[in-house]
Amino acid sequence: MSISASPSVLNSTETRPVVLGSTSRYRRELMERLRIPFSVAAPDVDETPATGESPRDLALRLALAKAKAVAAQHPESVVIGSDQVADLAGVPLGKPGEHARAVQQLRQMRGQTVVFQTALAVVCLATGFEAVDLAAVRVVFRDLSDNEIESYLQAEKPYDCAGSAKSEGLGIALLESIDNDDPTALIGLPLIRTARLLRQAGVKLL
Repeated sequence: MSISASPSVLNSTETRPVVLGSTSRYRRELMERLRIPFSVAAPDVDETPATGESPRDLALRLALAKAKAVAAQHPESVVIGSDQVADLAGVPLGKPGEHARAVQQLRQMRGQTVVFQTALAVVCLATGFEAVDLAAVRVVFRDLSDNEIESYLQAEKPYDCAGSAKSEGLGIALLESIDNDDPTALIGLPLIRTARLLRQAGVKLL
């Protein structure tokens, strides 16, 4: 479900450049599935949560901030921003960055239901288009042993993944179930929603 959207849509046959405002290799690989030309730009955004900010609001704010930051440098382009925050009972879990933090996160999540809040924003300054959307993915983790956690981390080293969960790899063995309506959302970019917002922005996909 769309959270918000500008009524301004590109009413032209002109094809605008598409820019993915992310240096994540996972999002780049997902974007390649759409088979449209795009470039990649790094957003310069402070990802520190605001005091009292929920994981959902944090993901939405950062996705839009990333899209706007890149759009400021590419005003004629259609820019995609995205952010993912693991939500453990209202507590945000970001990218662990290193091994000890990943162990801590996975110990917190074992046997728990975690909602991966995957937010998406599409912005085009030239047309005034701005829209955001959110895919909330409910994931139930198995009651993992310390040995299982260590084996997984040694195999995958998922230190650049929110909540240390790399579901497209061995991380799938950590889980009991996944519940969502956009199958690539857990990897980092909900492609059904991305395609929808790109179409609304005037980008031809088919």
